[in-house]
Amino acid sequence: MKKIFSLILVFFITFCSTASQFGTGVNITFDPRTIGMQIDDTIMQKNLNARLALAEKKYFISIQSEVLDGRIFLSGKVDEPEEKIRITKMAWETKGVRSVKNAITIKGQSNFKSTAKDILITSQLRTALIFNKNTKARNYTLETVNKNIYIFGIAMDADEKKEVINEANKIYDVEEVIPSIYLATELSRTKL
Repeated sequence: MKKIFSLILVFFITFCSTASQFGTGVNITFDPRTIGMQIDDTIMQKNLNARLALAEKKYFISIQSEVLDGRIFLSGKVDEPEEKIRITKMAWETKGVRSVKNAITIKGQSNFKSTAKDILITSQLRTALIFNKNTKARNYTLETVNKNIYIFGIAMDADEKKEVINEANKIYDVEEVIPSIYLATELSRTKL
């Protein structure tokens, strides 16, 4: 009984502290997931983040995770390739996981110039999505690693998904666009 009460208390504190966003960084106003789906994703994300922090305190700051319909997206930097493998394994061990996308990079494999270019690419895409009336920029997490753009989020329809990918492909110096964009109708519990 104490575990259930603790879980409810943690959820309540998390919910109250993020009024405009709910766990996964997707704005609630545009989020087609049910409250139950959002709770499941938030619990998965908090569970993974806690396990990462317990495994290695530095992961709490250096690794970011997003969960959307049981799909985990990881980003950040680690010191060794083995750490990347270890984190991926921990993500796959999270209860309820459906897939894991890993955009974690190894420190030392990029320099200041490439990091600055990645930040510029991400900023350009974020700006393009904000100004594009056919997209809801808040529904997407963007990460650029070595000129490869990773897009993670929910599109309301196929046209929006296509528009987001087109905007990414327009950006100068992008090598590859790696979308993990799910249509609202593709979310697991909306198919029931």
